[in-house]
Parts: sequence; structure tokens; C-alpha cells
Amino acid sequence: MPNTITLGYSPCPNDTFIFHGLASGAVSAPAELEITLADVEELNAMAADGRFDVVKVSVAAAAGILDDYVLLRAGGAMGYGAGPVLVAGEACDFASLDGKPVAIPGRKTTANLIFGLCCREAGIAVDLKEMVFDEVMPAVASGQVAAGVVIHEGRFTFREQGMVRVLDLGAWWEKHTGLPIPLGAIAVRRSLGEEFARSMNEAIRQSLLHARGDFDGPWEYIRQHAQELDDAVIREHIDTFVTDYSLDVGEAGVGAVKRLLGEAGWSGNDVFIEL
Repeated sequence: MPNTITLGYSPCPNDTFIFHGLASGAVSAPAELEITLADVEELNAMAADGRFDVVKVSVAAAAGILDDYVLLRAGGAMGYGAGPVLVAGEACDFASLDGKPVAIPGRKTTANLIFGLCCREAGIAVDLKEMVFDEVMPAVASGQVAAGVVIHEGRFTFREQGMVRVLDLGAWWEKHTGLPIPLGAIAVRRSLGEEFARSMNEAIRQSLLHARGDFDGPWEYIRQHAQELDDAVIREHIDTFVTDYSLDVGEAGVGAVKRLLGEAGWSGNDVFIEL
């Protein structure tokens, strides 16, 4: 096994909650960790460039890296009622967005992939405006765009910002597939070998279990990196995006990921590590 590995995940509460045990040293890792926190689309881009040994990526973006990476079964974001939301400054029909500018939190995000599927079904084409996730709602509020796809804390706070929901993209996915929505997953470099991948998977599971057993322990770390500092919003974020699928994707989770990867152009079967 390597002595040191590079690990990347986002500053969002679900990730900092899951990884606090490893970042703090409360849970042992299979190697010394060099940790980078970055926006999900930045992580997607850096993973595509092979910058990390272990990295959190959007499931949609995983389609482009699976020749070099394999997904772990633990540490991801997946569940029901947890998807991105399309919002606007005032009530409107989804079809009315045809030809208009819509903000997205990165082209390789799962949110954008599902939004694109919705547009295809509705027979509309929009003018995509790519931006960092926390820039989406301000762009909607200012009228820079007609609507925006919000993720992370935005799912819980858009109404407070005076916006309305046009479409719940996660609910759309669940209705059309009957599967949980697979938002993010942890990818590990294949060249590190199966033994390391399994050890890293177990270390992440233990880090999550450690956080669940002592919720106050990671709180300062979570708040240090969160975009939204309201305690209730942070807690709702964690409760929504850290689920039992984060401990192990299970059969339904594997099916959901493979379905989404198929929509993103991946046709292989070797997606997850074997335990």
C-alpha cells in the first residue's frame, strides 16, 4: 500500500460530516492523507485530470473517469427526496424556459445531467450558464438568468431568497426510474489495487459511523467549511444527503448508479469495488 495518498472532497456538510473522523485522525486511514476541499465541479475536473488518489465526484462525471478509477461503496450521496431543484424568481411553467438562460452548477454534475434529461423529455432547449453552485441563486435573483438548478444548501433555502420551485429534479428521476437519486460517489484510483480500495472503503465507513456516534465532534469542522451557517439548515443537509446508502450503496444503489452512468454514456459493468 502507498504511504501517502491524495484525497479530495467538498466543503459541504455531508462530506465534512462523513470525512471528519479521517481528517481529524480519530479514525485510521490506510495511508497518510493529503486532503483538498473544493467545489464539486472543481473536483470533477481535477478527477478527470487524475489529480487525486481518492476523490468525491458527481456520479455523472464518474462516467468519464472509470477507466482509471473505480467507485467505493461507501461515502457517497444518494437517496430519495434528495435531488437538485430548478428554481425561478417567479412562478413559471417548465416549458416556458425554452430558449432562455438557465444557470447550472457545472456541466459534469449529476444535477445538470438530470436537468438535461428533463429538457429532452419536454422537448425544450435552454441556454446553459455554467457557474459555481453558490452563484446560481444570486444569478436568478438578479435576473441574470430565467431559472437555476440549485444543489447543496440551496435546496433548503431558496424560498427564503424569494424564489419558487419550478421542478424537483430528484422527484422527476424517482418517478421515471423508481430508484434513489445517485448524486455523488467516492472514486479510487484503480492502480492502487483492490486491497487498498477495500481498506479505504472501510475507513470511510468507520469515519461515518464515528460521526453518527458523536455528532458534536465534527460540528466545528462542518461549520468552518459550510456555505450556510444556520445550524438547522446544516443539520437538514446532513440528514438529507447522508443516508444508509452512504454506508453501503446496496443493490438499489448499484442499479441507480449504473442507470445514471448509462445516461451519461458509460456502457461498462466494472463500476464498484468488490468487497
